[in-house]
Amino acid sequence: MATEYRGVVFFDLDGTLLNEHSQISPEVGTAIHQLRKNGYLPVINTGRSPLEIVDTCQATGIDTFVSLNGSYLEHRQRPVYQGVIETELIRGMVDLATELNDSLSFYSKDAIHAIKDDANLQASYHSIHTPVPTIEPAYYLTHEILMLLVLTTKNDQIYQERFPEFTYYRNGAYSIDTVRQGNSKMNGIIELIDRLHLTDLPTYGFGDGPNDLTMLNYVDHAVAMANGIPAAKEAAEFVTNSNRDGGIIKGLQHFDLI
Repeated sequence: MATEYRGVVFFDLDGTLLNEHSQISPEVGTAIHQLRKNGYLPVINTGRSPLEIVDTCQATGIDTFVSLNGSYLEHRQRPVYQGVIETELIRGMVDLATELNDSLSFYSKDAIHAIKDDANLQASYHSIHTPVPTIEPAYYLTHEILMLLVLTTKNDQIYQERFPEFTYYRNGAYSIDTVRQGNSKMNGIIELIDRLHLTDLPTYGFGDGPNDLTMLNYVDHAVAMANGIPAAKEAAEFVTNSNRDGGIIKGLQHFDLI
């Protein structure tokens, strides 16, 4: 399969490939189509669910993604890897969230549900312009769960101390992406490259936030957005413009990918 491509380019979504309205601008869509035409495999690498990236895939033609912070991978509509969380661990997290009066969302490969509705749940999903999950507190008992979203503004340390089996990525003021330890955007890249036999190709990564650091530190050529956190810029080979100011296009042009 490696002979199909000249390289692999990984893109974070929020704050990176998407604009401030959580959409693909026409210019970025054109750039990604040109990237593919030039022989490169574009890959979405995101904390979002597959349900939340359908429009992005349609606008860009991207058919390969690492989602849920490395916990679910897909290539050409076929699953490549799944990092399932044990039911008993989830039960413990549900009990702790209930004790702390927090909400918690469950992510399977094709659904999102929460244990209760509250202000943090509403604010978190509204901030990324996606539907608020329906309430199904027992959903995890009958489905394979790949990621949790902890809805809290203040209890980070309590979760980390009580459940060190997880890796936590705060993604905003209201919520924390939570995956089984060992899963990450970097691990998603490793799994994808190995399973698609792309090991001899150069890799590029675009990102801006805390959950992008493993990706930026792993790829051959790391690009941080101007709107990114300082640690992302420190990890980058090149700092491009912001996601609102042609940063994707400038970064691709810098490496002669388009």
